[in-house]
Amino acid sequence: MEKFTVLEGVAAPLPIVNVDTDRIIPKQYLKTIKRTGLGKGLFSEMRYRDDGSENPDFVLNQPAYRNAKILVAGDNFGCGSSREHAPWALADFGIRCIISTSFADIFFNNSAKNGILLITVSPEDLEKLLDDANRGANATLTIDLENQIIKGPDGGTLHFDIDPGRKHNLLNGLDDIGLTLEKAPAIDAYEQKLAERPWA
Repeated sequence: MEKFTVLEGVAAPLPIVNVDTDRIIPKQYLKTIKRTGLGKGLFSEMRYRDDGSENPDFVLNQPAYRNAKILVAGDNFGCGSSREHAPWALADFGIRCIISTSFADIFFNNSAKNGILLITVSPEDLEKLLDDANRGANATLTIDLENQIIKGPDGGTLHFDIDPGRKHNLLNGLDDIGLTLEKAPAIDAYEQKLAERPWA
């Protein structure tokens, strides 16, 4: 998993409440177990018209936001089913951070395990960040995970909280397998002790 240290990128405003995982990646894209290639289906029901052409009104189709790395989203983002394809699609598109007032628990955990930082802020701070995100190509935010700071385009900063274990994993690029491998010396020592006691 790619390490998350400092992220600087365009933030796209998506002030829609209760965006569920089916809206993030519709069911027709769930036939694969690969984590790549799902970016094309991200928000497909909003990104594309019935004839398959792009919807120019959807934020990620607008020139200023096509390469957005950050989403500033409405409340209760990622609700609905627990499909892990949702963070896979976001990551494949290039989204590394989502900021909202709240997230669904399972989506929150799945995102962290796939290298996406989810930041919870107050409604007042979300409004400020949405104002920043509405600046188009000038909507650049800097997310400093080590110092737990969001820096806006005008230099203003917001502090955010994060669980220390989740922060450690993101900073070091550790998914569940990586976290287990980090404990490999202790695991090897334990297995060696068991080998010395064949009756155990």
